[in-house]
Formats: sequence, C-alpha cells, structure tokens
Amino acid sequence: MDAAYADVLMIGCGDLGSRIGLRLAERGHRVLALRRRGDLVPAPLRGLSVDLTRESPDLPALQLRHLVVALTARPRSEDAYRATYVDGMRRALDALEATGQRPERAVLVSSTGVHGDVPDGTLVDESHVPSPADGPARVLLEAEELFAERVPGGTVLRCSGLYDGAHSRLVDKVAAGDLDDLGRWTNRIHRDDAAAAAVHLLTRPEAPEAVYLGNDDEPAPLGDVAAEIARVLGVPPPPPADPARAHGKRISNARLRATGWVPAYPTYREGYAGVAASSGTG
Repeated sequence: MDAAYADVLMIGCGDLGSRIGLRLAERGHRVLALRRRGDLVPAPLRGLSVDLTRESPDLPALQLRHLVVALTARPRSEDAYRATYVDGMRRALDALEATGQRPERAVLVSSTGVHGDVPDGTLVDESHVPSPADGPARVLLEAEELFAERVPGGTVLRCSGLYDGAHSRLVDKVAAGDLDDLGRWTNRIHRDDAAAAAVHLLTRPEAPEAVYLGNDDEPAPLGDVAAEIARVLGVPPPPPADPARAHGKRISNARLRATGWVPAYPTYREGYAGVAASSGTG
C-alpha cells in the first residue's frame, strides 16, 4: 500500500490499535499506523516507525478520513504517560496539522480510570465528572482535553479493563490461588469488543457524542469473576466474597449500547469461556 493513499491515520498501533486497524482494513480502508517499530504493524496496515516520545513523524500526503489515537505507555508512571499521551500525541497532531488535513471522524482511546474513586457501587456514566485519583489518570484526562481542543468533533472512548481471555494476569492469579480484595467491583471490556466499538463510532452514519464509556454489560465483584475462571480452569475456587465488604465503582455502557454497538462478549462468562482450551489447563 502506498502511504500517500492512506485514508486512516493511527497514532499508536499496539494490541488494541492493531485490532482496530485490521477491522478498518477489512472495511476497505487504507491504514497508516505510527509505532515505535513500524515493522511490527500487521499487514495489510502500513507501518511508519517513529518514537513519539522523542520525535515528530514525517507524514506522507494523505487522503484522510479517519483518525485513531490508541497509544500505550509503560511503565504506569506520570512521566511515562505524559511523554506518550500528551507530548507524543501533540507531536503527531502537529505533524498532521502541517499536512493541512482534518479527519471526518476521530476517536481517542482513553480509560475509565479518569473517574477515579466513587462511592461504593455507584453506577458511573458519561454525566459523571472525572476525578482522577493518581498521576497517570490525571495525565490521561489532560490528554483528553488536548484531543478535544485540537480535534474538534472528536470522540473519546474510555475503556474499562481490557482483556482477551487466556492472556490475562487475572487468569494466572486464579490458577495460582493468589487473590485478594474479592469484594471489589470490577469492570472490563474484551479487546475485540473495544476495537469494534472504536470502529463503530468512526463509521456509523450518525455523529457520535464527545465521550463514551466502553464496558461490557455486567460489572461484577472480583470474587464472582474469579470463581467463574476457576470453574472453567477446573481449579479450586476462591473463598466467597463478603457482600457487606463490596466497594468500588460500576461502569455503565448504556450510551454506547444505545448507538447500536453490541458486544460479542457481553459478560465475563463469555469472555473467559475459552480459558481452559487456550491455556492448556484442564
């Protein structure tokens, strides 16, 4: 693919970004993806090597329709997040602005972590004002504000905990019997469903809202999720969680659902159903 004919620019193309890009390619879009190592961008996407934490990309001429920002920062520190999500995104947007092109639709993948701590069991939706509890979450909110300023009409998709079944730290913890805080409310979205949501918001006929919360249909206490994983793995379940000690927030996906998005993995039960086969356990 000649990058000059790309109609989608992806700023960041890790695991989730690759899934988004491949779905767009299946729809006939030509995707140019910025990644520290462009050779790791999966075909038929075109990769452009650039370390956005240090340098600006040299973008080719584009026929831009869609913009996706799906960056990944490591470690989870305020400095690393700022270098990637704020400074890195700003460099990429500066380079895009220099081409004189503006996207018709744009999505920034962020995190429900910007909502921080809320009263026990509160159902959080898009009307809740973000209240980040730590440095990385504050930087993510700053990145959202930068995106809104630089990309008018863009959409922020705040995803809950991303997972893909067998490749999960939680599965390892359940298998090892190493779990605590079982009464904590947890929220998640399968990576394939998050990718589908981003593509849906980019391509649906109706103009999207400014913010959506990406979550499956069923927030659940950690103990319930762990018990289901243990059942599938065939290992001893964790001790039952005390309902009286439940705490944390629950994320609502009602606004995203109302757009017509339907998750392939509506709950953790479907999401972890193939754990035993995928992990070779049981």
